[in-house]
Parts: sequence; C-alpha cells; structure tokens
Amino acid sequence: MPKPTAKTSPVVLEPKRGRGRPKLPSDASETRDAILDAALRVFSRDGYDGGSVGKISKAAKSVDRMIYYYFGSKEGLYNAVLQEMYRRMGAAEEALDIDLSDPVSAMRAIIAFVYAYYRANPDFIVLLNTENMHKGRHLTQALGESAAAKVPASPTMKRIRAILLAGQRIGCFRKDIRPRQVYLMILATGYFYVSNRFTLSRFLGEALDDEASHADWQAFMTDAVLRTIGHAPPPA
Repeated sequence: MPKPTAKTSPVVLEPKRGRGRPKLPSDASETRDAILDAALRVFSRDGYDGGSVGKISKAAKSVDRMIYYYFGSKEGLYNAVLQEMYRRMGAAEEALDIDLSDPVSAMRAIIAFVYAYYRANPDFIVLLNTENMHKGRHLTQALGESAAAKVPASPTMKRIRAILLAGQRIGCFRKDIRPRQVYLMILATGYFYVSNRFTLSRFLGEALDDEASHADWQAFMTDAVLRTIGHAPPPA
C-alpha cells in the first residue's frame, strides 16, 4: 500500500482578531492532533457521510470553527485523516527490526507484523473499506493525482524486496517471484480475514475472532507465503 509523505505540523500564524474568527488555543498542534484522532474514531464508526463536523468537534472537545480553521472543510479533514492513517502505519513499518541474515525468519516477521497491525488498528480496516466504497476518491485527493511519484514505496514492500534477494542468494527462495506479488499476498490474506471475521463467523457457524482462531490463520498465512516463494517449513 502506498503511504503519503510524513505529516508536517502546519505553521500557525496568530490571526488578527475579527468577527467570526476562532481564537487559537495555546497549543495549536495538540488541538489539531486531537481533532484528527476524534475524526478517525468518528469516521470509522459512522462512515464519511455519517461523520458530521458536529460529532467530530464534540468528540475532540473542540468547536466546529476549529475544524474549518485547520482543515477547511469536512472533506479536507477526512483527507487529512487518511494521510495520518498511512503515516502511522509507515512509522510502524519503519520501526520493524528485520535480520536479513535469516531470510525465512525475516519473512515470518513481516507477515506477523502486518497481521498484528491489522488486528491492533480496526479503525484502519474500516476506513480502508469505506474508501474502497468511494473508489479511492478521497485518497487520491489526499495523496495528490501523481501519488506514485510523490509517495515513497511502502517500507514493507522495500523490506520484502530485500528479504527475497537475501533468500535467493542462498537458494531458499524462488527467483521468479516478484516482491509485489508477495506483498499483495500477505496484505490480501491478512486483510480479508480481519475485515470479514464477523460475517464469516456467522456464515461458517464458528468463532473466528478468538485468539486461537487468529493464531491458526496467521500460521496458515505464513505457511502459504513461504511455500509459495519456495520454502516449505518442516512439519510441526
């Protein structure tokens, strides 16, 4: 998944007092972040259409005018939420410690990270579902039309490329596998299970959201990826 460039705090100038202009708080960046956090919760709960400015300002313990001051509009706020969502995942990806001397263990770590991140960030899953319903319209606005040129490749994608090369050098991974294929396989198998676990539980007639079920699926994901790229782990 592409991610936007790192968020930079805006330079907030003290405006001239005028009728209708909001009074800025003493810590502008703290208020802006509080609005972003509240918007993330509200949009993930109520969707873009149901996430009103009033609900968000109340959740942020702020006022509507501050949302318009910092973000211009509800759509501008939603776009900023998408940027922040990808920034946070990118930061988590960058912090992941990978040892290329053991390519198989490194690939296991990547898979575990992706699955754990999806589980720990349900709002991320919900917002992705919502944005796909809108055919990525807001994400395109948030990242810009030429997003591929502006946004660096996902750290996870870069790590997968490095891991594959390391494994190919020592002969444990196939040489005809592309990093993008592995990246999409990991994201698809992890995202689908976490996103659809409630409906699938009803459809299959069994609980899929308990720890044992999640551990079983992660193990299956890992085995499937490693076998696909050319490494078959020994039986447990």
